[in-house]
Amino acid sequence: MKYILSLVLVIAFSPSLLANPIKIMSYNIRYDNAGDGVNQWGKRKDSLLHLIKASNPDVLCIQEALVNQMNDIQQALPNYAAVGVGRDDGKTKGEYAAIFYRTCQFKLITKGQFWLSATPDSAGNLGWDAACVRICTWANLYDITTQQHLFVFNTHMDHVGVIARKKGAKLIRAKIEELAAKTPTLLCGDFNSEPGDSAYLSIVQPIKAACNFSDTYKPSKTFNCTFTGFSTASTECKRIDYIFYSSQFTCTAFAILNKNNGLYYPSDHQAIVAVVQLKL
Repeated sequence: MKYILSLVLVIAFSPSLLANPIKIMSYNIRYDNAGDGVNQWGKRKDSLLHLIKASNPDVLCIQEALVNQMNDIQQALPNYAAVGVGRDDGKTKGEYAAIFYRTCQFKLITKGQFWLSATPDSAGNLGWDAACVRICTWANLYDITTQQHLFVFNTHMDHVGVIARKKGAKLIRAKIEELAAKTPTLLCGDFNSEPGDSAYLSIVQPIKAACNFSDTYKPSKTFNCTFTGFSTASTECKRIDYIFYSSQFTCTAFAILNKNNGLYYPSDHQAIVAVVQLKL
């Protein structure tokens, strides 16, 4: 009887058998633009980094980071490692859509990127009617505690090209099918698309595939914008930033982090955070 009880306790509390929650953050941090004046990176960097550290995500997906901003974030987060390249040359030139992950929790298995264009393996090419080069970064992570594999994809879609957003979303779905198959997957980014737009629908509409996605968003009674501009007095209000999760997960929490100093937000976008958990 004691042996049976001990076995039950081991099964119930063994870390490798528990589906631990994963906190994931997605944040368009606004590129370092000297023309931003009082909101230039050097003047808002500390408050933005404080927000990230206070949120303490297990996985952090950022958009619009230039290489100097990547370096600042990495310095502020010594217990994380990063995956990503500059979108313009596949090295360090241009904006990153990067993935940071906590190294005590995850081991990187494979990584990569593709461009949202008709030639996804070629760096720096414009896609369809896009105004800018666009990229998607991915990482295959192994959760050391749960002994589970996880794919994370992070992107920033074009702000002008409607066709580019639609075709880019379909390309991302196809790449997830190719790379992740039935592996639990999270997809983050600034999609420059509101709910109901074709790019958004291309992600959440079910298809005959191994991996269908849901939006982590949970409405708030007070604040539901992810793009606002820098000023707290702005009337700009769009929900264009998302964390999507595959059907192997359940989402237990969601928040938009609209912290500010009374006048300005740390970025022209608000960070979003979700907590997901593998279904047992």
